[in-house]
Amino acid sequence: MFGAELTALPEGVQRVAAALAGRGHPHAPVMLDDAARTAQQAADALGIAVGQIAKSIIFRRKSDDAAVLVIASGDRRVDEKKVDALVGKTGRADAEFVKAKTGFTIGGVSPVAHATAPVTLIDRELFRFDVIWAAAGHPHGVFQLRPQDLEALTGAPVADVVQAPAV
Repeated sequence: MFGAELTALPEGVQRVAAALAGRGHPHAPVMLDDAARTAQQAADALGIAVGQIAKSIIFRRKSDDAAVLVIASGDRRVDEKKVDALVGKTGRADAEFVKAKTGFTIGGVSPVAHATAPVTLIDRELFRFDVIWAAAGHPHGVFQLRPQDLEALTGAPVADVVQAPAV
């Protein structure tokens, strides 16, 4: 993706594409025809299991107002108590906070290329899959990677941050 092709992309996707290229990541962002604001929408558009979607959830750490990014498997629910035990007490982040801290709107938050570096945790459940997909800075933008790539790109620890799946 070069020149005019890249500049035709939304600004957030351009930032993600540049960050990925700068780190030598082999997969550039792709734009889906329809918005993929939820893990299920993204999975449906890509024809993959919802668990293969690496969803980015932003929390607001109460002690210092830092953004806390939890990258979780799309078929799992983040356990806020587990997150709090690792990073300190957190609360909900509204759309304005998410945009200000990450530079992305909710539904398009990428795991990379944030406006301000967040405190990041990676859900260990993503490692059930060989290939996963993450948002690329826009509700229509996604990129392919492996769970190991997510570790390398973010430098974040892998942790148990989700609720046990319902049986």
